Amino acid sequence: MPETILVIGGTGAQGVPVVKALASDGKYAVRVLTRTASSQEAKELATIPGVTIFEGDSYYEPTLLKAFDGVSYLFANTNGFAIGEKAEIYWGIRLYELSRQFGLKHFVYAGLEYASRLGNFNPKYRTGHLDGKGKVVDYIKSQPTEPMAWSILTSCLYIEGLSEILRPFPNPIDPDTMVFVLPIGNARMPLIYLEDYGSYARWLFDTTDRSNGLELHVATEDIAWKDVATAYTEVTGRKAIYKDVTLDEYFNLGIFPQPDAKIGHSADRNDPTLFTFRENFSGFWNTWKDELTKRDYALLDEILPSRVKSVKEWMLKVGYTGEPSSVLKDYRDQAVAGSKQEAQ
Repeated sequence: MPETILVIGGTGAQGVPVVKALASDGKYAVRVLTRTASSQEAKELATIPGVTIFEGDSYYEPTLLKAFDGVSYLFANTNGFAIGEKAEIYWGIRLYELSRQFGLKHFVYAGLEYASRLGNFNPKYRTGHLDGKGKVVDYIKSQPTEPMAWSILTSCLYIEGLSEILRPFPNPIDPDTMVFVLPIGNARMPLIYLEDYGSYARWLFDTTDRSNGLELHVATEDIAWKDVATAYTEVTGRKAIYKDVTLDEYFNLGIFPQPDAKIGHSADRNDPTLFTFRENFSGFWNTWKDELTKRDYALLDEILPSRVKSVKEWMLKVGYTGEPSSVLKDYRDQAVAGSKQEAQ
């Protein structure tokens, strides 16, 4: 019988391609822990051979003790947008401890860049959903690589966000021109194709002799936003430009309907450690604007020769048009929660 991988965060935009990659050939059985088994994402995953849905709260230890029973591996993608930075640090560490307690063979953590540390702890880079995972990554990297192997899969913005939070808008002066708007100047920033992200996760589990003790930073390419606009025009035939804006101008665009609402829709709204959208994404965009991160693309080519290697290639692959579509469930949830909060 195939050994079981427990996936936490498997019904999110990042988790779904991981589950599909892990269950693609029957080598592993995949148990997906989710709060709501009746969600559309959970029901779709349940149709995949070898995937079972385990309903329960990923941030409740009695549930975790049951979910860990009989598993050999863990892929953990905690959700700081739901629970806040403070809880994400706690649960990231606790999941590692439980994995050791249950004698798991391999622990894989979905990491993000520790923006504050990369920026020498200048507060302009402080980003809750990056720093929370980054602190857990540092903890994991301090642990031994036996008896349990560990790996970290550190990602960046989803390239699919070009249809949502990163999408272009018609120029109000010239509606035939689409405008990509971000507060990052001429910086080259990384984007990751989620299907490839899932393949990298599979490689980590399949290749423990190389992945044990490895933090793998993944991306499709680092690209300047003027080049995103150029790729869009080449693929669609529609004129596009990039407009650099200040952070204040960015938050006035309506991308976040309530920029001063707090992030953490499952957290105590009175928790003083929660960030607002404005605070969080100011640090986030400053991190990319100052190009604090780097990736080894030669290594990524070696690991996944078939990977999508450019934004333009992805646009062609998926038939990208720039039309809006929903990608991030948390983005939708936070917009609703923020509206309710402001109404109170």
